[in-house]
Amino acid sequence: MAIKVGIAPDSWGVWFPEHEKEPPWWRCLDEMKIAGYEGCEIGPWGYMPNDDPAVLKNAIDARGLTLVGATVGGNFLDDSNVEEMCKTIDDIAALLKSFPSAKYIVLLPPMYTDLETGEIAMNPNLSDEEWKKYASNVQKCADRVAANGFVGVFHPHVDSHVQTEADIERFLNDTTVDLCFDTGHHVYGGGEPISFYKKHADRIPYIHIKDCDLAVKKKMDEEKWSFARAVYEDIMVEPGKGSIDFKKFYEALVEKNYDGWCVVEQDLFPVKSFDLPLKLAKIGRENLRKAGFK
Repeated sequence: MAIKVGIAPDSWGVWFPEHEKEPPWWRCLDEMKIAGYEGCEIGPWGYMPNDDPAVLKNAIDARGLTLVGATVGGNFLDDSNVEEMCKTIDDIAALLKSFPSAKYIVLLPPMYTDLETGEIAMNPNLSDEEWKKYASNVQKCADRVAANGFVGVFHPHVDSHVQTEADIERFLNDTTVDLCFDTGHHVYGGGEPISFYKKHADRIPYIHIKDCDLAVKKKMDEEKWSFARAVYEDIMVEPGKGSIDFKKFYEALVEKNYDGWCVVEQDLFPVKSFDLPLKLAKIGRENLRKAGFK
């Protein structure tokens, strides 16, 4: 059994392929290595170079990092958007084939609230027919990932139609798609990640480590902040600083013989300073070492 620790560009405030408040991709890779992580994801499609696989491979290999996977997001209620996602999956897979270590493509759902304003942008409650379409389209994307030789894993998310433990269990019952289990999003949605992981370990081959400050979540709910505002107010903190006992989580992983990657995602957007992510990534990595993650 081997539990390996990586990190995602999300921890550098990278939410979009291009944005003036995001650091350049090469700085992100440099600092991932400096902070002590073994592996990485490539973030939103288009953030890291993707025209020539050799360019990215040389950059990652030169830093001694291991590429673990990638992410694609979209609206699973929109068939045309799902078709575009499938085309992007093909493009991502073509790039990842140059990396024998890369195994996962994370399928990210849309939020039903506006990221910047917090206003309702989609109906939070799906009809039975809408749910059927949603689950079917996630399955379609996961099957497209599998057809390309990779593993598609679904990522429950803040303010999405699969957020609470009941939502996630319904999803697991209605698809064969396994999870990218995000500990911080799970807490945000009112769940308890350690017991949930133990219950569903056989459907969780891939993990995002995130920690959630419930005091900030309480203030967010009281003042009706958007998720972007809550992130700026540090709702997602370095692992070990929030509400999750990562020593107990590590023990649960050992108990269930978890063999794979735990990728840190500390939501930051926009970064308050380009010097901040490295500092926080180092703190998070040390906290995880103390919890047992070597």
